[in-house]
Amino acid sequence: MSVRQKSNVKRQVKFVAKIERFEDIQAWQEARELTMTIYHISASGQWAKDFALWDQRRRAVISVMSNIAEGFDRQSDAEFSRFLSIAKGSDSEIKAQFYVALDQRYIDESSSNSLYESCDKVVRFLGGFIRYLKGTKDVRYSTHDTETKT
Repeated sequence: MSVRQKSNVKRQVKFVAKIERFEDIQAWQEARELTMTIYHISASGQWAKDFALWDQRRRAVISVMSNIAEGFDRQSDAEFSRFLSIAKGSDSEIKAQFYVALDQRYIDESSSNSLYESCDKVVRFLGGFIRYLKGTKDVRYSTHDTETKT
């Protein structure tokens, strides 16, 4: 095989890091960051005085992290996917609550947009992980490495 032919063979590596703990999951890590941010911004000002919204927002953001963790230790990828879907739903609930906080002037539009983008990031990770789980064997203890020719 010539050098030119060798350069036409591209190695495509699809590597899924070995996931041994739920803390290794990128979606969980992003959800944790979002949780810390929401706890910080909802701890003061008018938002802190609106107990119903304050409590609901915190419950929803905790639900995202918790469902990722709980799903990870379920018996199958199908169950894991179901819990990731529940986490996506909780994430959407958080986004809806940003509108309430914005409408009540607890946060400004810039903060609302930033928080909404953080939620979208978590949803993208969750959606990608769900699609991956539906198309592969158990990811918790596997890696994938494929080679393709172009």
